Amino acid sequence: MKNIIKHYTNGEVTIVWEAAKCIHSGNCARNNPDVFKPAERPWVKAENSTTAKIIETVQKCPSGALTYYLNNEESKNRPE
Repeated sequence: MKNIIKHYTNGEVTIVWEAAKCIHSGNCARNNPDVFKPAERPWVKAENSTTAKIIETVQKCPSGALTYYLNNEESKNRPE
């Protein structure tokens, strides 16, 4: 599978989703259904939640398919 990488932002935080890592556990949709809507396209609507709630949700991703970075910080782990 080609590793599709998508970025979604609410202006403060950017969610990074790596399709090849996703195991479709559904944790994201259960923990923050206002943002993670698998039946819609685009399926991530970062503007629908607070930065704190997005970070909390992303940290619960069991596969590591979801990561994040704060837009005002330079991070060595920041995906291109």
